[in-house]
Amino acid sequence: MTVTLLNLLVFSPLAGTYVAWDCQKVGKVKDLLQIDAGQGQVVATDKSQIPYSLRGSKWSRLPGTLKHVTVGPAGTWGVNKEDAIYKYVAGNWVLAQGFLKQVDAGGDQFIVGTNRQDKPYCLSSSATLGYKGPGSPLPWTELPGNVKYYSCGPFGCWAVNKQDAIFFMRLRPDCQNNGWSGVAGQLSMIEVATDGSVFGVNSAGDLYSRNQSVFHGAVATVPVTYTGGTGLRQRRRVCVRIGG
Repeated sequence: MTVTLLNLLVFSPLAGTYVAWDCQKVGKVKDLLQIDAGQGQVVATDKSQIPYSLRGSKWSRLPGTLKHVTVGPAGTWGVNKEDAIYKYVAGNWVLAQGFLKQVDAGGDQFIVGTNRQDKPYCLSSSATLGYKGPGSPLPWTELPGNVKYYSCGPFGCWAVNKQDAIFFMRLRPDCQNNGWSGVAGQLSMIEVATDGSVFGVNSAGDLYSRNQSVFHGAVATVPVTYTGGTGLRQRRRVCVRIGG
């Protein structure tokens, strides 16, 4: 399943194609500010920082309050307004060590995130999957560089910094890496799907897709239409695209 929040970003199995998206409103939940999809699941938060999970066409409220949530091979994680980190375990949010403003669970069972100083971090797959509560060790690894947002998939991690410059890193499940490589273009946010598809939005709200999930490749715009206009920042609607 592909889900798009039309003021943020998306996940899609469309790598290599640039087919226009015709988006329709899904469900009755309003004012979603952030959304994430992975492993066939969808999670989101609204302007009141209430987290939700999408099951079929119905949004179900999750416990607690969070400003950012993510779901993927590493499970479901989130951060609150104080940047405290939580993992969703057996129907409840369990507090984890550390502070991050954004997290992503799309990598190979590892977690990545960045803090308020734009320092990126990685939590290995062994620590991520084994975390059950405060007694479990969480050896966060600080990564090089400064990024304001980043996301990982099966072929690597993509990030943007405060100048909207784009970067790519190959990151192993144990957090070993060879550093960031610059990528041409400018984006204000970027996301990677479970299948490796890469999407981003620029400061004007234009949606872009990369035709290869690895470092080399081209970027092209993806037309998005819905009732009320085009682009990603005009209205807060959710677009669901199933299959290719």
